[in-house]
Amino acid sequence: MDDDSPAARWEQRTEIPLFVGSLIFLAAYATLVLAVGLPSFWRDLCLVTMLALWVLFAADYVVRWRLGGQRFLRFVSTHFLHTVVVLLPLLRPLRIVPLYDVIQRRQGDPRLSLYARVIAYASLSTLLLGFSGSLAVYQQERGVPGANMQTFGDAVWWAAATLSTVGYGDIVPVTPLGRMIATGMMACGLGLLGAVTGSFSSWLMQTFSREGDKGPPEK
Repeated sequence: MDDDSPAARWEQRTEIPLFVGSLIFLAAYATLVLAVGLPSFWRDLCLVTMLALWVLFAADYVVRWRLGGQRFLRFVSTHFLHTVVVLLPLLRPLRIVPLYDVIQRRQGDPRLSLYARVIAYASLSTLLLGFSGSLAVYQQERGVPGANMQTFGDAVWWAAATLSTVGYGDIVPVTPLGRMIATGMMACGLGLLGAVTGSFSSWLMQTFSREGDKGPPEK
């Protein structure tokens, strides 16, 4: 995509405000889930905030589609992450890579190597996904007969075990929606873990290769 295109200019202007909006959306959702006995005024305020931000995300999606000049189905297939974060706005903070690209265009050359950036992206994405997944599963499992996820701490422990692909099995979701969320987190955990281990292995190989190319010291 040309940096002077209308779509690129729109992304540069909106990516940072929308990322901030996604964090506000996550905070409002966390308040609804964790603040037991929240007064109706604050509960309604959180719901209105979430709805307004979702409308903002949907409007951004429509604008990107129109500026891209593609047919709608083609746009959906080539902008998968955009589509997912509109349907599941809790995942909007995962758009860290486009946010970094926008910031980097304003600052010049990258300050981190490719391997460091991949590891940083994957680590931040894991934290955000783990927190969002914990909230979503805890909301579904709380108070359900037969559920062993009694506290938010249990949900965080379950998310850590799921994303790390350890899967102890001491805490498991029992509701259909909770298991659907678990399936998505398992898939994301495999992808993020593979990105980190692959980048780290590639960095080690490159380091050892450079050391090998130097050859033995001259006598």
